[in-house]
Amino acid sequence: MKILAFEFSSPQRSVAVVTDNPASVGEVIETAPGYSMKPFAMIETALRQTGIKREQIECVAVGLGPGSYHGIRAAIALAQGWQLATDVKLIGISSAACLAALAPVEFQDQLPGKFSVVINAQREEFYVAGYSNDEGEWREVVPLRLATLAEVRKLEQAGEILIGPEVTRWFPHARTAFPRAAGLGRLAQGRTDFVAGEKLEPTYLRAANFVKAAPARVLPTL
Repeated sequence: MKILAFEFSSPQRSVAVVTDNPASVGEVIETAPGYSMKPFAMIETALRQTGIKREQIECVAVGLGPGSYHGIRAAIALAQGWQLATDVKLIGISSAACLAALAPVEFQDQLPGKFSVVINAQREEFYVAGYSNDEGEWREVVPLRLATLAEVRKLEQAGEILIGPEVTRWFPHARTAFPRAAGLGRLAQGRTDFVAGEKLEPTYLRAANFVKAAPARVLPTL
């Protein structure tokens, strides 16, 4: 299957084209501070690297986060538009799971049997999920949750290995790693849980909190 993958959940945005041939992968990675990114140029470059045309894409895989709300929404919008135009299959995959799957390969023998993926959630909170690594094979052992800065520091002090985007800003002994579109595409291979575009939703663990506006003031007339 020819898969186009978008991973925009971290400051390191990436687009990849993944095929059944392991040697044929096109990937473009950009560091995109704020809202700065050029997704269409990234897509064209990744397609050109593999020699695959737009109409040959059979599936679009999207990193659902957690992470940059704007980036994830942009990736979902791209995937939805692609399906409207070409009727491709869509699949959404956790960006934390993508990061965990890449970690044994990226860190090779330096990664212990257990580690935690840590992603900044703003407001001095973090998205945290625990994984086990057995000879390069990973699995989730502690589901994704919100944790305070103090709670994650306790994990680090207890000897837990922390990995994630920009984690060394808060945790000096952590290891920096980013979810990548190529890894996302590899995770999508063999999956059959495709969804309609309107079913794609970002991973956002906080409950919606709306503040009702005060009633309009009535000004006295003269």
